Amino acid sequence: MLKKALAVLALAGLALFGTSTAANAAGYVPSGNVTVTGNAAPGGTVTVNFAAGSFSGNESVAVSVSGNTGVTLSVVKAAVLTSFTKQAAANGSLSVNVTFPTDASGTYTLTATGLTSGNVGTASITIVPAAGGTLANTGGTAANTGTLANTGGSEPALANTGATLPMLMIWIGAGALILGAAIIGTLAFVRRQRQNA
Repeated sequence: MLKKALAVLALAGLALFGTSTAANAAGYVPSGNVTVTGNAAPGGTVTVNFAAGSFSGNESVAVSVSGNTGVTLSVVKAAVLTSFTKQAAANGSLSVNVTFPTDASGTYTLTATGLTSGNVGTASITIVPAAGGTLANTGGTAANTGTLANTGGSEPALANTGATLPMLMIWIGAGALILGAAIIGTLAFVRRQRQNA
């Protein structure tokens, strides 16, 4: 009876520690290493940059983009979901140009996966629709130049409203739940065995 209880505990321990190492085999590129610059509008082009150290030096990186319409990645015209391979620089940085069609809309997700390191980096790009019409100048003699001044800086800062927990913490929590369930199950099993004896 004690052997069965120990076997259950051993299996719970393997589940806890075996799955966490497999899940953490692939690294994730920190969001601070990923920047998006350019014109995220229909017909526009943005550049997604992954900072030095995001991938192994000179490794091949599989890049894919998914979204509502096709895009052009660097020079390759792509469908709604496309991928190609590009080599990272010697310092592990990577730069990818994404050109949107004139009917682009919604949010596009670029995913870059290092084929040697297993590091995965993502960038979310939301298309800002082009103005659908013109505004009439009803202000009398004021000149209508057709442009608006940007007084908010080149890239407005947005508040980070999401939690960023390291994957190790998430796997430790999940493992603790599995271990707790295994202990409760073992105690219930031992209690039933004692009652039946």
